[in-house]
Amino acid sequence: MPWLIAVAIVLLVGLLFAIDRANKAIKRIRRRREANRRLVAAAAVAEANNSQRKAAAEASKALTSLIPAIQEHDIRHVR
Repeated sequence: MPWLIAVAIVLLVGLLFAIDRANKAIKRIRRRREANRRLVAAAAVAEANNSQRKAAAEASKALTSLIPAIQEHDIRHVR
């Protein structure tokens, strides 16, 4: 009979250990999902910022390309 109690205790300890490992795995999966969600959001913000920077650079380049054409004409003097 004492060996039956010992086996029950060993099985109980094993079950508690398995539950603990499962809880840790679930927490790890939740943390990774949350980190992935934050990473995707940060990447979207960075992509939007990059698009805005590219648009501003292209607009600046377009403006710069117009300025020399304006300066090619002779200056008119009013008398």
